Amino acid sequence: MIVPRDKYLQELRSVMHNGMIKIITGVRRCGKSYLLFELFKGSLLDSGVNEKHIIQVDLEDRRSKHLREPDILLDYIDRHIIDNDMHYILLDEIQLVPEFEDVLNSYLKIKNADVYVTGSNSRMLSSDIKTEFRGRGYEIRVHPLSFSEFLKAGEYTNELSALQDYMIYGGMPQIVSLSKKKEKENYLKSLFQGTYIRDIKERYNIRNDDDLNELIDIIASNIGCLTNPTNLENTFKSVKGHSISDTTIQSYLGMLQDAFMLEKAIRYDIKGKHYINTPSKYYFEDVGLRNARLNYRQIDGGHLMENIIYNELRIRGYSVDVGQVEVTTTNDDGKKIRKLLEVDFICNSGNKRLYIQSALDMPTQEKIDQETNSLRHIKDGFPKIVIVGGLTPSHVNEDGISIINVIDFLKDSEGSLL
Repeated sequence: MIVPRDKYLQELRSVMHNGMIKIITGVRRCGKSYLLFELFKGSLLDSGVNEKHIIQVDLEDRRSKHLREPDILLDYIDRHIIDNDMHYILLDEIQLVPEFEDVLNSYLKIKNADVYVTGSNSRMLSSDIKTEFRGRGYEIRVHPLSFSEFLKAGEYTNELSALQDYMIYGGMPQIVSLSKKKEKENYLKSLFQGTYIRDIKERYNIRNDDDLNELIDIIASNIGCLTNPTNLENTFKSVKGHSISDTTIQSYLGMLQDAFMLEKAIRYDIKGKHYINTPSKYYFEDVGLRNARLNYRQIDGGHLMENIIYNELRIRGYSVDVGQVEVTTTNDDGKKIRKLLEVDFICNSGNKRLYIQSALDMPTQEKIDQETNSLRHIKDGFPKIVIVGGLTPSHVNEDGISIINVIDFLKDSEGSLL
């Protein structure tokens, strides 16, 4: 089955020959290799590039193990640059090569070498691109399938049933080729334990992973909830019956973020215009992996929808924070009370800003008031939006707040509704 991934392919095409190393990052098995070796290579061939000018190495393949030595890889690439025409160097899972930065930087001054690599570790790639690649590294972050990609790949005729499947099994590309429920469940469970946990244990030399696994379960059970390492430490004490330091918890959370399994959303005070480092929210890169981790025991539509909306906003290039707005009310005794109202997402991209609430349903006026309360107390001119599930039609209410059905939002990949 061909999944086009047009957004990422177009971005790769747009940065060809820009004198920079193109670095494709993302969680393992999200489609980076397919994008590079199938879609992008196919695009090169279709445009008339000679296949001999495409140097392709899958460093994850056992047959390429010898090429994980930096000098041997350098020599291999050099020997395959056969003339002065442009050569396209495609390297998969580059983080398996020690000192890979030196290898890649060696091609920055070679005019007929255009370099593209994939990697699955943000600490080795994303956070160090500007420094390690001397300001000449360009990151393309790839995510699991968006809902609109999932909808096309799965060839669904009923959008609501497609969304229900997406909320349960997520958007890892392999999922769309599996038809049976048990096959999808087994694939996601084995991927989580056999690939992600194993990678983290090997990378950080973790011998006893009991605490790491317990932490993942706690985070998975509380997606979209404000938390911090101290709260998590207390949870271990009260629920798990033993202690684990907040320093260790922070370290484990960093490992999960470095592997692109989790993302952290920091709290921002809208009126005070400053960040509040703790507590924060954590979201899974793929809700199907989260559900598999919990053995499909906690299928909470509200929290899953919130996670999916967060992921969609990140796919569209927004930086996403958790918002709070301070309001002052008067109680029955006439005493002023300070309250903090939560805004699910503050989304920024360039000079564009959006305030978004996620609501699974709003069946009553009381619920509508509750979901829109924080938005009504934000007095700037940026758009205020509630994304709602069910069959609620998209419209603008009397307060000027856009009510957008979640399917309309997820299908609107160009962002025309926002």
